[in-house]
Amino acid sequence: MLDRSMILRLPAEGAPIRTERDATDVIGDAFGHGAPWVVVPAARLHPDFFVLSTRVAGGIVQKFVNYRVGLVVLGDIADHVAASNALRDFVRESNRGNQLWFLADEAELDARFATA
Repeated sequence: MLDRSMILRLPAEGAPIRTERDATDVIGDAFGHGAPWVVVPAARLHPDFFVLSTRVAGGIVQKFVNYRVGLVVLGDIADHVAASNALRDFVRESNRGNQLWFLADEAELDARFATA
């Protein structure tokens, strides 16, 4: 079970996260808070994140992996998933792992951290 106090939660308001530099800034904040996990509202991610051919998601996720900081994308991304088989597969595979999760709501977040 993971301690929820060890999670850095980004607010829904704020500049979109689009670049690897943006990801590095968030990771730096996580280190500053001693947080091994970051929860990012789906609305904070630039729309290009959900179009895998842009490679935005790959660059951002790779930064989190390199620094060993877990990433949770929290919120409804059903429209993005419905528009892309590749994204659907990426989300499914990510949710099987222990580094990147796409979760719909707080209840899923609580359940995931309770079993982690």
